[in-house]
Amino acid sequence: MTADQGKRARISATCGALVLALTIGCSDTYVQVPIGPTTVPTTGTGGSPVPVPRTVIEFRAIGNPTSVRLRYSTPADGLAQVVTTLPYTGGFSTTAESVFLSLEGTPIGYAFLTAYPFFAVQIIVDGKVFRESTSADFFLTTLAVSGTYRR
Repeated sequence: MTADQGKRARISATCGALVLALTIGCSDTYVQVPIGPTTVPTTGTGGSPVPVPRTVIEFRAIGNPTSVRLRYSTPADGLAQVVTTLPYTGGFSTTAESVFLSLEGTPIGYAFLTAYPFFAVQIIVDGKVFRESTSADFFLTTLAVSGTYRR
């Protein structure tokens, strides 16, 4: 074996050992994506953490259509659609400082002997009406309300 061949063999062995060491050191990588915004807990007097207030949000639909198609958005589910009878109530709670809310309702039909049609969709935040839309006709038009709630 010549000097060049010995040198090449040592370089090849060193590179092989380096590749083997790097491969053994690798393992599965898990990336945890946050579901919502993170909040840094602040401390009050005495070092006790200050509780983060929760906001309760409800989506309501009331009226006398026989069935309705509702579409609403939540931070966890994105856009959701349900076909249901009335009254309908759904919602969630959040600690976010601001959240975009939307609700759409489309009546599918009214009973045959309905004399005075009525349909309303509401977004309720902490027990108070945040947005509302109403209709009192037989047109099967979509009612839509939306807005950004900021604490």
